[in-house]
Parts: sequence; C-alpha cells; structure tokens
Amino acid sequence: MSPIDLKGRIALVTGASRGIGYFTALELARAGAQVIACARTVGGLEELDDAVKADGGLPVTLVPFDLGDMDAIDRLGAAIHERWGRLDILVANAGVLGTISPIGHVEAKVFEKVMAINVTATWRLIRTVEPLMVQSDAGRALILSSSAAHKCKPFWGPYSVSKAAVEALARTWAGETQRLPLRILSVDPGGTRTAMRAQAMPGEDPETVPHPSEVARALLPLVGPDQTETGKLFIVREKRIVDYRLPD
Repeated sequence: MSPIDLKGRIALVTGASRGIGYFTALELARAGAQVIACARTVGGLEELDDAVKADGGLPVTLVPFDLGDMDAIDRLGAAIHERWGRLDILVANAGVLGTISPIGHVEAKVFEKVMAINVTATWRLIRTVEPLMVQSDAGRALILSSSAAHKCKPFWGPYSVSKAAVEALARTWAGETQRLPLRILSVDPGGTRTAMRAQAMPGEDPETVPHPSEVARALLPLVGPDQTETGKLFIVREKRIVDYRLPD
C-alpha cells in the first residue's frame, strides 16, 4: 500500500498507456486515487486498467484519444465536470520527440507536430482543467518537462524549444494562481527507460537509465496536499525542487 493517501482524489494523466505516464497512473491508483487515463493506445490503457484492478484499485476511466485533437481536450474537461465537478491532480505527461537533426533540416510538418502535441495541447489542457482544479481544496499539477529545455543541445531543436515553452506555460499558470490552493510544478524526469529515450539514444544500454516506475514513485509525494511549492522545477534525479532564475 502506498504511504501517500489519495483516497477520494480525482487524477488525470496524459500519455498513460506506457512509460512514465503508465507507472504514474498506477502509483496514483495504488494510493487510492480515481484515475482518468488518456492516451492514443487503447491496448496500453486496458493493460493499465487490468494492472490497477489486480492491485485492488478503483477501475480506471479510460479516455483513448490523440492530443492533437484539440476539441477532444475541451470535451474531456466538460466530461470531468459533468461526472465529478472537480479535478484534484493533473499529470501532463504526454509528448513527442520529433527528429534528432540539424534545426535547418527539420521538416515543417515534424516541427509543427512537436509544437502542437507538446505545447499547444498542454496549453489547451491547462485551459480545460483550470476551472476544475480551482474547485479542489488542494489541486496539484505536474507538467512534464526535460533538461532539454535548458541545455538546448545541438540537433535537439524542436524538442528543446517545445519543453522550454512548456515550462513557460507552467510558470505563468503558477504565477496567475499563486493565491489559490492550486500548486503547479514542472518536472525534469532525467533520462528514463522509455520508448522515447530509445528513439533519441538508439545505441544506449537501457539498463543504464532508471525505469519509469522509479520516476513515478518520486512524483507521488508531489501531488499530495502537503506539497505547497508552486512555479518551480522538480528534478527527479536529485529529488529536489529548485527555483528558476533570470540570466546573469
């Protein structure tokens, strides 16, 4: 049984069919939360539901759709409102890598998709869930980012740009809601044994990076009412929350 008690809490996780999203949804359910799981892959969502049921958790509400469908994001917010009237936890995890290539060689359609899924859909999600999260007595939002947002490594242009923008969204949202019970953190999970990591680092031994279940366990304490920081960045590898700062 999880040491974090989330009984009665409603949690939404995007990209929940695999990787960090899957295991975070599983940890939330183990802690007693009612999980709403979103992803494109129906089979992965069904596997999550089976795993939660095997653990004795509440049946997961499965929402299979592509985050590129912006109208579907709006409908999701309306459906959560109709059924529960609020949302306590958001884990905005879904994202795409794009291509690893010189920035001048990136195809327009690839760049546009990365920005649509990683940035525009995150903004649309924030817009959709904010009215629900302010109804919670202790709303907690985690917006998944990456060290790529700060390192801006050569050949990682679209992904780095998108994650920098996602952090700007999270920080802005946190600033606008700091007087409310809602707390918002960006999360840098570090290199993790996921399909995206394998795509980005095809020659890497996956056993040399942490399993996504380790990241999920590190995230769980951040969504409880006791976590009161907002507008900051949680670095999973260091297990600490850090401040943003302006350039020197």
